[in-house]
Amino acid sequence: MIRIPPDLALTLAAVVEEGSLDAAAARLHVSPSAISQRIKALEEQLGRVLLVRSRPARPTEAALPVIRFARQLALLEHDAVAGLGAVQERVSIPLAVNADSLATWFLEPLQRLSVRHPIVFDLHRDDQDFTAGLLEAGTVMGAVTSRAEAVAGCRVIALGTLVYEAVATPEYVAEWFPERRDAGTLARAPLIDFDRRDELQSRWLAAQGADAALPPRHRVPASHDFAAATLLGLGWALLPRLQSRAALEAGTLVPLGGPVIEVPLYWQQWNLRSALLDAVADEVVAEGRRMLVRSDTGTGAGSGAAGGAGVEGVR
Repeated sequence: MIRIPPDLALTLAAVVEEGSLDAAAARLHVSPSAISQRIKALEEQLGRVLLVRSRPARPTEAALPVIRFARQLALLEHDAVAGLGAVQERVSIPLAVNADSLATWFLEPLQRLSVRHPIVFDLHRDDQDFTAGLLEAGTVMGAVTSRAEAVAGCRVIALGTLVYEAVATPEYVAEWFPERRDAGTLARAPLIDFDRRDELQSRWLAAQGADAALPPRHRVPASHDFAAATLLGLGWALLPRLQSRAALEAGTLVPLGGPVIEVPLYWQQWNLRSALLDAVADEVVAEGRRMLVRSDTGTGAGSGAAGGAGVEGVR
């Protein structure tokens, strides 16, 4: 039976998190040579190469379950120390989140958690269709994702729906749609994509009967800057209502009409009984359900064309 020595697994996780043997050595207060010897001993014991000694150091596929084991150990140790009433070191919780959630609602629950617990967060930003993969790899302990089916070894909780609406500045509309908005004018009007995986604008164009391949496109791969580019009139875009509401009320943005696009979101986390990880879930789920549209009510939902299914390539 293969056994994974906890101290060696924790060393491997430290190297991957810090990016090099030298940085891991400084963190663990040992020499780089000792780190190298520990990794070699772990690889020999498991009979697998676990680390690509590059810059930064990268785990192999075989290392991923070992790193996950190490992170679970650290979390359980934190809970045990808390149960003893002893002084706790801050524990790092890696989480994955999509850009628009990070920009609109996700940080406030983390702030509340950091006040109550000795905790720091290592956030990984990715498209919500890909954050579940970070859970599968053991890179993160929890994720905001569009995936409703539980990742193996994880549990899933519905958060609500992020609703997107096509908007632009009044000046932009006056320039590009002075008389009407149809397939012809949409083919010439510049739009803004988040990146090359962002399909929201293309889906909205298709629902309008316009050829999504024709319009000129800006790409602005940061959520706040994406919204700022829209407010500056670089193009029209689909923004979350959480992000565009104030500008719409002030009249600095106006809706273009057409269907909204709904993106159901879920919270997935390791199925590990940990008081700290459960506290993270409680705060994140409560905030998500407070800020997002409830999926079972349809409030704010479009009447059909863009709802629910098919959320590939969204932010």
